[in-house]
Amino acid sequence: MKSMDKEIIIVTGSSGRIGAHVVRRLGQQYRIIGFELLKALYASANEELVPVDLSSDESVQQAFNHIRSFYGTRIAAVIHLAAYYSFDQQHSEKYEQVTVQGTERLLKALQGFEVGQFIFSSTMLVHAPTKPGQPIHEDSSLDPQWDYPLSKVHTEKVIHELRGNFPTVILRIAGVYDDKCHSIPISHQIQRIYEKQLESRLFSGNIHHGASFLHMDDLVDAIEKAVQLRKQLPPETVLLLGEPRTLSYDELQRRISRLLFNKEFTTYRVPKMVAKIGAWAECHLPFTSSFIKPWMIDIADDHYELDISRAKKMLGWEPHHCLDESLVKMIEGLKADPVQWYKENQLK
Repeated sequence: MKSMDKEIIIVTGSSGRIGAHVVRRLGQQYRIIGFELLKALYASANEELVPVDLSSDESVQQAFNHIRSFYGTRIAAVIHLAAYYSFDQQHSEKYEQVTVQGTERLLKALQGFEVGQFIFSSTMLVHAPTKPGQPIHEDSSLDPQWDYPLSKVHTEKVIHELRGNFPTVILRIAGVYDDKCHSIPISHQIQRIYEKQLESRLFSGNIHHGASFLHMDDLVDAIEKAVQLRKQLPPETVLLLGEPRTLSYDELQRRISRLLFNKEFTTYRVPKMVAKIGAWAECHLPFTSSFIKPWMIDIADDHYELDISRAKKMLGWEPHHCLDESLVKMIEGLKADPVQWYKENQLK
């Protein structure tokens, strides 16, 4: 099929970690228009890039004037991945400015187009934490614990109110990783154990709690299936995406240490106040740094395991990877070339 004959898909954040994988996969079947900040522009062979700043009314309007002039008014799907995200701080005005208001600008601009589907990448963290053996489902209560998932809750509400006549899909996604890791929490946990840091033996939360994860390939599979089934899905669809088995913090510790050193590390629980003081010191004292921030101590007990039966039923989807097995490839990569592995995962 010639490029001009293909249906159009807009991908916001197309140069990002998830966006780049989506573009590579869907670019074979669709004509991909990537929305990305000018400073982040990097076009793949499967997309045409349009510079967009979602925090600017003028920038968003200019982008859609361009779309209308060069591509017309029919858009098969919009895959909205662009958002603000940071582990460095619990609170930031950028969550409202970029994630919430940026989505509002996007939806308002789209009202003048024929849109087959609007997909939004939310997070499982919008839900209240649960306990082992009590999986979260899409109708479980919402109780975001910090500004990142809170911004997703606000954005989901904006989508419901402003979606107009086009169908929407909200994907509440678990923590994403791949065979090279590319997951901030997992890579830092591996680093602590690999370097035999004192922190690798200590944890301030319940060591039997954990969080669901999802391999990048499985996430892209789900997005692709959602696009393919866009005419069959309900007008408003919410789906949880993650691996059905959640490894506890202790299970991860033991698995990583066994793969690295052929022996299991024992993890000791420390009082939260002690952990907060230690985290504060490492963040503020000269010549020290730590991924763990004091505010993270309060949510260390949070547990997320998912019921993905709705995604199985509606999309015919389920994960083909599991974190337990993928850790083998991650650790093999680290052992083969530690310098490159650290560079890939932006570790000091």
